[in-house]
Amino acid sequence: MPTIHLSNYQFDRHSLYAKIGLLFVLLMIIALIRLSNSWQQALVAIMCVLILCAAGYWLARKSWVGFTLTASHLQQHFYYGGWVVKWQNINQIGICTYQQEGWHQPLPWIGIRLKNYGPFLDGICPRIAREMLFNQRALLYLGMKQHDKSLLFEDIVLDSTPYTDPQGKIYTGLMAMLANRMHHQRNFYGFDVFISENDLDRSADEFVGLARRYLAAAKPE
Repeated sequence: MPTIHLSNYQFDRHSLYAKIGLLFVLLMIIALIRLSNSWQQALVAIMCVLILCAAGYWLARKSWVGFTLTASHLQQHFYYGGWVVKWQNINQIGICTYQQEGWHQPLPWIGIRLKNYGPFLDGICPRIAREMLFNQRALLYLGMKQHDKSLLFEDIVLDSTPYTDPQGKIYTGLMAMLANRMHHQRNFYGFDVFISENDLDRSADEFVGLARRYLAAAKPE
């Protein structure tokens, strides 16, 4: 299978939109220079424009999320890091659902069920682990609610009980919190790792179909 790169939006400094934005900034700077009463006022105005542009660029880069699918693994990239899972360590990929009155409603989340937590926990950085714990609290609460366990949310949301994997390795602290969260989410949804549909450039169904093709084509190690 070929290696493909996906992202929630394409950030190309050489694109037409980038050139139009640069032209707009230049025209704004020229206008500020012409309208200023002194060079000091013009300098302050130009500095403000440049600071706003830099802040906008930083926010745009921070919101970027990318994915890499290769013959061997699936990887999610963030501005501050990422995680990777080999296809051989994936048991299932699907859409998360919420059961209400006997009906299963799809949620804007894609779930990945792992065979072994160890490689995932060993390869993820603490910052990504913290972001996952924070950003997926609502998903955890919804899962607890559908199982009538919402009153236990405060006890589970940051469960730091040491986690021991099947190989006997003990995880503590932040990694234990992440492992326990994955375990609880598996009980609620049947999945361990989650991808928000908002981070995709396509529908969740299309991404799941693509990922399943790579999963089916993966060769055993």
